[in-house]
Amino acid sequence: MTKKQEQKESHVNTRAIVLDMLMEILENKGKSHIVIKNVLDKYNYMDVQEKAFMKRLTEGTLERKIQLDYVIDSVSNTPVNKMKPLIRNLLRMSVYQLLFMDHIPDSAVCNEAVKLAQKRKFHSLKGFVNGVLRNIARSKAHIVYPDREQEPVRYLSVLYSMPEWIIQMWLLDYGIERTERLLAALLEEHPVTVRMRETLSEEEKEGVLLELRAGGVSVERHPYLPYAYVLTHTEGIGNLSAFRRGELYVQDVSSMFVAECAGIRAGDYVLDVCVAPGGKSLHAAEKLLLAENGMKIQREAGECADGQKERKTCIAGCVEARDVSGEKAEKLQENMERLQIPNMKIRVQDATVTDAFSVDKADVLFLDIPCSGLGIMGKKRDIKYNVEPERVAELAVLQKNILRTCIPYVKKGGVVMFSTCTIHKQENEELLSWLLSEFPLETESLNAYLPACLHSETTEQGYIQFLPGEQETDGFFLARLRRKNI
Repeated sequence: MTKKQEQKESHVNTRAIVLDMLMEILENKGKSHIVIKNVLDKYNYMDVQEKAFMKRLTEGTLERKIQLDYVIDSVSNTPVNKMKPLIRNLLRMSVYQLLFMDHIPDSAVCNEAVKLAQKRKFHSLKGFVNGVLRNIARSKAHIVYPDREQEPVRYLSVLYSMPEWIIQMWLLDYGIERTERLLAALLEEHPVTVRMRETLSEEEKEGVLLELRAGGVSVERHPYLPYAYVLTHTEGIGNLSAFRRGELYVQDVSSMFVAECAGIRAGDYVLDVCVAPGGKSLHAAEKLLLAENGMKIQREAGECADGQKERKTCIAGCVEARDVSGEKAEKLQENMERLQIPNMKIRVQDATVTDAFSVDKADVLFLDIPCSGLGIMGKKRDIKYNVEPERVAELAVLQKNILRTCIPYVKKGGVVMFSTCTIHKQENEELLSWLLSEFPLETESLNAYLPACLHSETTEQGYIQFLPGEQETDGFFLARLRRKNI
């Protein structure tokens, strides 16, 4: 890089970049995790602290939008929803800095916002921006929020930046104490959770851990699974050598339990009909390899009935991963190659269209159906603003359509793993009850597959709802079912 290039790039305005990201996400409906990743990749040459600042400010502004709008409206004569889009997002990100980033002087926040308004040709509104921000800076210790006792729904909505319809739903399901714990947990920092490839030897696993720690990454074993790790102090996991070599896969622990609870055996045909993003299928393929390697060792050590040594080949099982999106299938193919998965095939297939050839074929069927995604709001901050009750009603029709189409694919005696990444009884417990009433299925206890700390009345009945604030995971639902022999 030339000195001229270095000078040019050293003057990149990080706040301007954040403003552009917020405009793309909040005004143009771009997906936050994709927009943020693409921008951080583009500016990968920047200092780690600068990238961390941009990521935190963007995610924090998205996460706290309802609260920020409430605070701005409390001092502004022009409501947020009536402001110019660029001005309202400039104010949101600036108020976030005033309220939640104590290391930045209030004067710097106000001055930088005014400069940015001018650079974006809003000279006439610089006084408005300055006045609103300085008013909030002076009064931020005395902001009056809705009363918890008098207006519990509005209080929780504003303090935790959650749409009121979601608050009302969770209050009915969980009561105010559990709901508030859940809301608080969703606002906490969410470190990166990875699954280490189980097929690595113990020596190889230890080498990966040593390499990560030597590179400044903080690594802690997750308490629920021996191959799950929590990483902190890492910016851009794609830059880690262990990730590029396919020894790590980013996946929440709750999602790992789908393959863990499936009880995959050597020779199984595992079918995942709604695969994207693919972590569960890739994990299932690893489980299958482990089962078949174990079977191979047992057979090589024993004798056949006729006294001949067993052939040095294992039963060949397979994972078939399907998704309606060709683009997502291509991304899964890349991950399959990176993780060196040999026993998996990918197919573009609409899960609502019957595939007669698949009927009664699967030993294990994964049904991770499209859902409202309310369980992963802690990582995809814009979900809560884009999901509406009407959309959930539309999803219910799609979900039952997929289930009606795909349940026949599991053979008699086979296992069905039903899961969603949401916290919504209509999409979880109620849909599970519908499944049991419509198909020859019965639930089976999860306790043999879960650590004792997760055992409960519901896990004995065959299902679990993971809740942030109660378990160390995303919000996630899974159930284990078996098709009856009738």
